[in-house]
Amino acid sequence: MIITKKNYAYYAFGLNISSELALPELDCPVIPDANIDVFIRVLGFSESAIQLESKRGFTVYKDEVAFGVPNTALFSIRNGKEIIIVPLEDFDKERVRLYILGTCMGVLLMQRQILPLHGSAIAVDGKAYAIVGNSGAGKSTLASAFINKGYKLISDDVIPVTFSDKSIPVVQPTYPQQKLWEESLNNFGMDTRRYQPLFERETKYSIPVKNSFHNQPIPLGGIFELVKGNVGSIEVRKTDGLEGFRILLHHTFRGSLLQRLGLKEWHFIYSSNILKGVQTFQLTRPISEFTPYNLVSKILDIMKEGNSND
Repeated sequence: MIITKKNYAYYAFGLNISSELALPELDCPVIPDANIDVFIRVLGFSESAIQLESKRGFTVYKDEVAFGVPNTALFSIRNGKEIIIVPLEDFDKERVRLYILGTCMGVLLMQRQILPLHGSAIAVDGKAYAIVGNSGAGKSTLASAFINKGYKLISDDVIPVTFSDKSIPVVQPTYPQQKLWEESLNNFGMDTRRYQPLFERETKYSIPVKNSFHNQPIPLGGIFELVKGNVGSIEVRKTDGLEGFRILLHHTFRGSLLQRLGLKEWHFIYSSNILKGVQTFQLTRPISEFTPYNLVSKILDIMKEGNSND
């Protein structure tokens, strides 16, 4: 397969990115003459040196993580600086971009020793608040409710957490797009015909939020773990001590790779530094009810209480 190569430049995830594949979701051009942090290259079999084991999942070398998507592409993330794509028979650019902006960037951030949390982040009163949780917990739906209330999205899916020069944890913006299930769109009264379904996920859609996107780094103000439970109403619980470490570890994007990358100790120290100044909470929502706006009110109350205690 022949891919026409052209260099595109973007700023996202706190990084300057040069890509041979267009990434229209980013829509964040790099400042001219800026140093490039990450190169995304499209190579043929003869040019690549990707060696994948026959078993499913990830192949981890010293400075490389590789994986394959059957009939679509091989991917290699190297040294926190390169993402290599080798097209296969049914190469589909839209599908490949999902893997680049999700799994590949999550792994690359870990290689650069930047914490990638799995969830959504919202900007409220000059601070970022991360909403983490298992798949299907309602993270993006809750973030969408915040957006509908006038707040701005910082990240959806992968949340990059870095530190400022003053050792303050900071969330880096990714790109102005959400992924929402059809059920959530229906509950919000949004017409699915207006949006692009994700490849092979006909009931999940890409939702552009360009006008509701916070495109600058912002201090991390709190972390909320969202879970579904057999409860009659929303329950809020502040989590302390080791439970904060559990939340950060359990909701690290592709966290199963930490051990294989030799990053367990780094992750513990990084998490400890985050938790020195950032509170964590667990929100349990009823399974059978649509409660995002009630959750927004609960979270805003927690934020106001925290600000009054500063």
